[in-house]
This record gives sequence, structure tokens and C-alpha cells, in this order.
Amino acid sequence: MKILSAKFMTSAAKPPQFPADDKPQVAFAGRSNVGKSSLINAILNRKSLVKTSATREDPAHQFFSHQSAILLRRPSGYGYAKAPRSVVDAWAPMIEGYIKDSRQIRIVIVLLDIRREPDERDARLIAWLAHYCVPAFYVLTKADKLKRGETARALQSITKKLGLDQPPLLTSVLTGQGIVELKAEIAKRLNRGPGSGTAKA
Repeated sequence: MKILSAKFMTSAAKPPQFPADDKPQVAFAGRSNVGKSSLINAILNRKSLVKTSATREDPAHQFFSHQSAILLRRPSGYGYAKAPRSVVDAWAPMIEGYIKDSRQIRIVIVLLDIRREPDERDARLIAWLAHYCVPAFYVLTKADKLKRGETARALQSITKKLGLDQPPLLTSVLTGQGIVELKAEIAKRLNRGPGSGTAKA
């Protein structure tokens, strides 16, 4: 996937504010501090186009556009331990409804920090995506933070705990590991039509 240009489109807190654009979309989901902003910047070949939310109670979806697709950074609604439960509960219907019903979503990139054991929130997200047949691709971030042996053990443990058919893709924004492969996967999914099924890795 060759990126010729990229720009910030809008930040939307409610469905009427979402961009009316027929480009295919790629959604990035994950717990807080998993590295969504850094990874999207790496994919778009930008250093600071995507910025971390200034507040942990920010419910906004952020939309970014390049020549052939829109990238959606969804709020970390299921990951912020410090966000009030009422705020998290308010985010959930908007987040889930948009991803489930959108005809533009081609793939949800689920990000998991390789240093963290998956918990019930991660499991619920994966089960939800599978239940609604939302295509998903799983990525482990911050692979540079562990030694080789630790990485292998974490990869095996996370794959088994989440019941994935294949291990997630290892990535590191710092070293560039896995970025080319992730771009290739996204490009492949963008060429598919909507509703093409769920992927497990």
C-alpha cells in the first residue's frame, strides 16, 4: 500500500458527524496505551498526524484519509481504567453500532500490547467481532520491548488465550518490524468488497 498523501478529516462524537464518504474504511481498536496513534502514523508515513487523545473521557472517533481509503481511530472505550463506567457505557453503543452497520468498514485492526496479558475486555471485543462477522486482523504492538525468548512465549500465550487460529502479527513502530506486512494486509482487505467474512489473524 503506497501512501501518496494523508490528512486528518474530522473528529466525530456522534453518528451524524461521521464523514459522508464512500471510500472503504479501516478501523483500529485496542485498549489505552496500546499504540494506536503511533501505528497509524507509521502506516501513513507521518510522525504526528495522529495524536493521542488529550482526555481519557474523549468519546470521539478520529478519521484520517489517504488517496484510497479512510482510517478510523476508535476511542479506547474498553481500555481506559480511569474513565467512569458511565462514560464507557455511553461510548459502547456508538462504537459498536458504527462498526457493525457500516458498509465502508473492510477490516478492524485489533491491537494488543505484547507485554500485557489479554483480559475479559479483549476477549469480549474478539467475541463481539466474531458474532457479527466483522472482519478482523490481530496485531501485537511494542515487540521491541521484549527479548526474543520473551516474545516467543508471549506470542504463544496470547494466541492460545484468545483462541486465535493464527498468531497475531508482531509489530514495532520503533524498529519498523511488521509495518510493511501490515500495510500489505490492509491493501489486500481494501480490495475486497464489504462483508467478506471474519479473519482470525
